[in-house]
Amino acid sequence: MSTTIICPNCAHQFEPTDAIAQSIEKDLRSKMESEWRRRMDGLKAEKQQLEQQQRSLELQKEQQEEELRRRLESEKKILEENITLHLKKNMAEEYEGQFKHYQQLLTEKDEKIKKGQQVELEALKLKEKLVMQEQEMELQLKKSLLEERERLQEIMKKEEEERAKVRDLEHLLKIRELEKQLEDQKMLAEEMKRKAEQGSMQLQGEVQELLIEEMLRAAFPFDIVSEVGKGIRGADSILTVRNGYGQECGKIVFESKRTKDFSNEWIEKTKADMRSLSADMAVIVTQAMPKGMDTFGEKDGVWICTFNEAKALTAVLRDMVIKVFNALKSNENKGDKMHLLYDYLTGKEFSEQWKAMREGFVSMRMSIIKEREQMEKLWKVREKQLDKVLLSATHIKGSIEGISGTDVDLNLIEDSGDGYLLE
Repeated sequence: MSTTIICPNCAHQFEPTDAIAQSIEKDLRSKMESEWRRRMDGLKAEKQQLEQQQRSLELQKEQQEEELRRRLESEKKILEENITLHLKKNMAEEYEGQFKHYQQLLTEKDEKIKKGQQVELEALKLKEKLVMQEQEMELQLKKSLLEERERLQEIMKKEEEERAKVRDLEHLLKIRELEKQLEDQKMLAEEMKRKAEQGSMQLQGEVQELLIEEMLRAAFPFDIVSEVGKGIRGADSILTVRNGYGQECGKIVFESKRTKDFSNEWIEKTKADMRSLSADMAVIVTQAMPKGMDTFGEKDGVWICTFNEAKALTAVLRDMVIKVFNALKSNENKGDKMHLLYDYLTGKEFSEQWKAMREGFVSMRMSIIKEREQMEKLWKVREKQLDKVLLSATHIKGSIEGISGTDVDLNLIEDSGDGYLLE
């Protein structure tokens, strides 16, 4: 049986079941969209709450890191002040007492460093805890999103897939951001540890610098020993060499190193300091010698020695600087000296002295000629006497050979190279 209905206005024919189905479908679609909006609003509220909790955790983490940094800086300042005070008080004591005192200071500083490392370890643990909390929050958020996506998958499959891609991208960016933050924290912790270790090495170097300056002042009291302040680019100490008249002859720069291994970069840095200070010599006083060097020596224009060899090497280099200064000093005003020399050579004083030398030379030459003539006469007489002896020896040799009938070797001179032999 047909249930077709004809519209009285437009004469359109339609089935009443189609209209009812469309009305029901429209009503269901409206309800589904309302439900979807309600659930999306709830998800946004949960996401905002999670973001607020994350910001609160980040703020707490920054406050803890700032407190840790302030504590480390405060302890470092107090430690530096204590070390400076101990060094000033005990500067006049004997070397053995100083060495023991410095060992005690180093032990105290090692304890401080251990405490700093413990604080750093606590900070790392706290960072790890924060990272774990953040990961748990991320997992919870991801789980909630996945559950919600499953509930809405049948209703709006295509739209949910696009939104899922967006969420995955945001999640990936968030993970990358957290990884970057963790890497920055690790680098900060390593930098703090490196600065603490550098402070210990710097203290050892400063102790040797002070001993070098004391040694130079005691060994060379007339020279000037200059100390280069902290934070100023250049060598550790400068020795201005003076001669016996108080004239400045040159400079010798000293670089103090007290580490386990020798670095070739120190040589280039010391050479640059020598050039910038217009110095004549450069010396590196080091605890660890370069490879191939068992004692002091020169390498690439820089002298390298241990602390025990520094005094003797400085004395030698200082003598070299003074000699070079005197040689350069003698070449000053060379033109004026040439004029003075010309006036002297053309003057009467030089002429008279030269005449006296010539007369003495002529007298000595005449005396030698007379002695030679007398010796030649004597040599002629002795030569004739020798010829007579050789002639007599020849006659004797001939007589013996005639009687015996055999050759007789009668040598008057043992050395056959002189030619005075009878064969």
